[in-house]
Amino acid sequence: MAGCICLDEAKEKVVMVLSTSHPNKWVLPKGGVELDEVDSFVQTAIRETWEEAGVEGKITQKLPIVQDSRGSKAPVVKGDFDPAVVVPKSEFHFYEMIVDNLSKTWPESSFRQRRWCTYSEAKHELEKANRPELVEALNLSAITKDNTGEY
Repeated sequence: MAGCICLDEAKEKVVMVLSTSHPNKWVLPKGGVELDEVDSFVQTAIRETWEEAGVEGKITQKLPIVQDSRGSKAPVVKGDFDPAVVVPKSEFHFYEMIVDNLSKTWPESSFRQRRWCTYSEAKHELEKANRPELVEALNLSAITKDNTGEY
């Protein structure tokens, strides 16, 4: 999986999208790697970000890989990750993007909403959606950690 942490120029807000598989849950734009993208996670991240959020921008950095071990059949990774011991359900390749353009229409605009969130708002939404791996990716980005919002 690959996606973008889409930040405003000041790095104070991030773009979130409504999940299509879990109504009323806000997540980061990301998705699966196509066969012609296996050697370019950044290509997947840019495509998925455009399809899900209608965002275009400049990639500023690749973030460390985040392991996803959600699900009852997925092993929980504790301590140092060793692929010989346990293989997580999937891994996420996130890129930080500074937003240049938010399109009025995009491929999924008819059934997916997007919104700007502060760090604390985004963290709250991701925790509510039970997506600790996405909180981890957000924490790895350069977004200003405001921590002022209490829920």
